[in-house]
Amino acid sequence: MKTRTCQTRRYLYPLCVAHIELLLCGLIVLCSFVCPAAQAGQSDNPRATLRLLSAQAHLVSGGGGVLVQVEVTPETPLDRVQVTLNGEDVTGLFRPVSSALEATDHILRGLVPAPELGDHVLAVAVLDANQEPIENTGTELTLTNWPISGPLISGPHEAPFFCQTETFQIGPDLGPLGEPLDDNCFVQTRVDFVYRSTDGDFKALSTPSERPGDLQETTTSTGERVPYIVRLETGMVNRAIYQTAVLATSPDAAPDPWRSAPGWNGRLVYKFGGGCRQGWYRQGGNIARVLDHIMLARGFATASASLNVFGNNCNTLLAAETMMMVKERFIERHGAPQHTIGWGCSGGSYQAHFIADNYPGLLDGIIPQCSFPEVAFATAHTVSDAWLLENYFDNRADVRWSSESQLAVTGFGTLGHLLVQSEGAARIDPLPNRPERPSAEFSSVVPVRMRYHPERNPTGARATIYDHTAAVYGRQADTGFARRPLDNVGIQYGLKALNAGEISKAQFLDLNERIGGFDIDANITDDRTLADLDATRRAYESGQLLSGGGGLASVPILDMDALYTDLDAEGDLHLKFHHFSTRERLRLANGRSDNHVMWSGAGRGTSDPSATSRLNRMLRRGLRLMDEWLTRIASDTSDADVADKVAQNKPDELVDGCWTPGSDPDFIEEPQVFGGVGTSACNDLYPAFSSPRMVAGGPLANDIVKCQLKPIDFDDYAVRFNSGQRRRLRQIFPDGVCDWDQPGVEQGPLRGLWLSFGPSPVNRVDEVD
Repeated sequence: MKTRTCQTRRYLYPLCVAHIELLLCGLIVLCSFVCPAAQAGQSDNPRATLRLLSAQAHLVSGGGGVLVQVEVTPETPLDRVQVTLNGEDVTGLFRPVSSALEATDHILRGLVPAPELGDHVLAVAVLDANQEPIENTGTELTLTNWPISGPLISGPHEAPFFCQTETFQIGPDLGPLGEPLDDNCFVQTRVDFVYRSTDGDFKALSTPSERPGDLQETTTSTGERVPYIVRLETGMVNRAIYQTAVLATSPDAAPDPWRSAPGWNGRLVYKFGGGCRQGWYRQGGNIARVLDHIMLARGFATASASLNVFGNNCNTLLAAETMMMVKERFIERHGAPQHTIGWGCSGGSYQAHFIADNYPGLLDGIIPQCSFPEVAFATAHTVSDAWLLENYFDNRADVRWSSESQLAVTGFGTLGHLLVQSEGAARIDPLPNRPERPSAEFSSVVPVRMRYHPERNPTGARATIYDHTAAVYGRQADTGFARRPLDNVGIQYGLKALNAGEISKAQFLDLNERIGGFDIDANITDDRTLADLDATRRAYESGQLLSGGGGLASVPILDMDALYTDLDAEGDLHLKFHHFSTRERLRLANGRSDNHVMWSGAGRGTSDPSATSRLNRMLRRGLRLMDEWLTRIASDTSDADVADKVAQNKPDELVDGCWTPGSDPDFIEEPQVFGGVGTSACNDLYPAFSSPRMVAGGPLANDIVKCQLKPIDFDDYAVRFNSGQRRRLRQIFPDGVCDWDQPGVEQGPLRGLWLSFGPSPVNRVDEVD
């Protein structure tokens, strides 16, 4: 297949709009993982084909088996089909599908028991009248089965790693999960039932057939009126605790993947939890709440895992692998969902963006809230710059700064953000016990004796986003520390403030002369921070820095702020400009961003005393409209490009806009644009502010790790420097200043989709060289 290219502001992007064959297989809008035409051993015109529903053929994880679908041509009787696994007949495991959700006249489905670890051949053929396979009538797949404890694609297991099953609370009145059975945190899968009571709480159901007097009923999105009883499954995959929840109107009957369960509307919402700090070296004792009334009441199934909470695991690659394995378990139990919606705030938005862009097919649409493009760059750029600025203002400045001039350099709406953002830089800091600021943050489950200390334990666990993702970035040969894609060489802090007359020449020169950078242990130095170029290249190639030009190019996105804090005096980590950074990356990568809808003003920061009720109303509406959007796309049988289908099938209600303050808000329908008061009606209510790097001239996309340098051009300044000041500026920037109109150093397109960092050899990315 030829890929189209589009000329962006930065570089020729080869994944623009029409990306790769995976998209044509239907990974974006269909629930199945494998394209029959892509498999080996297939005849030109097979009468029977195989499709794996629960996993890709090379990424099967041991446990519940493999859900396989056989699809035959209309003239082929189903009783003339034979399926074999490693030459042994397993046809008896297959039977017709009973579902109102799909055409089933020519489909068999089977749950093939998980084979031993390694490669196995699954084949289908059509039999003749003598029950002998007819040559060239079928297909075969090579299945590769991996341990249920992982890893598959995320690289070597992190060590040390601490299980937390004994503190994990299963659900209401259900107690803790209990001690793990091995070093990989294994626990036996268990199923419990809960119900929604008339007082609005979920309660444990002592026996599946029980019908308590306070049992609610609920009406699903398909119009079914059913008892509000929920099947809650808890288990372990990839060293993570997972849970799935789905309405169970007949709890005595176990779910199966051959028929539609009453009450389930055929949709799955995968929930991602927030955080990042302390998100390393542990399993985590919590998940994003699957007993979610907004979703379950309407018949949606829910799923999550402890390694999909960024406060437990601040690593998007490991999060993607975990989500993949949990969805595999869900499909084996219940069948493939019509579509899967990613849902999460803050650290949850990181995961939704990354997975949809880099591992397409796992998520069909996403509803990120309080969002960022990613943690290691959009967030890390902002918090690291804030730390340097705070330290400069407090300890290094040799000129006087007013609060107003400090604020102008930060770009923030209030100075409270400077402190909060600076403290957020703890995620890049491996050094313990810094005075008067958070540093090297660990969960208490990680013993102090195992933590890094430059003198007492130089080989200990380092609490940084880089060391936690060393499988992607690689390690330094001499120290073993992760290579770090962090840089501020050539950045002219306060440039726009200088040109706007908000700071003086003396302030500008002193700031850039004294702000400094970080050494590998995040100690502030006189020299600027220098990025590792191999790690920088890997950041772009792997999608750790969100591209927007992979699967995300044609995934429906409803971006809800859920928090508006730009004007909060006390400050916050979540700032409005991050939402626009994601949209800008989509535009740069694809030449369009019409798959991205933005709602502002949904959450806190609106002086609304009933903020939770208000937000829940908007979340319900968003879920309904995303479901409608995805359903329309799946029903579109036209030959239109996938991205065009996404744009054309967007519900009329689903448009950009903002919600007015108050408990009974109105919706202002207008395009959401980055800007302050006076730029739009929505921005009058919820103005967006910038960041230190944007005040330095950096782009809204916030996607440059290390800038290319250019010679100082004094025509770029709205002030006149005298000869001494010019000489001083050249001394501050001896190699030049950032040229933000150029692509970043090592900036380029994704290396591909569904990348592996080991042990799977398919799409394997080699070690950094």
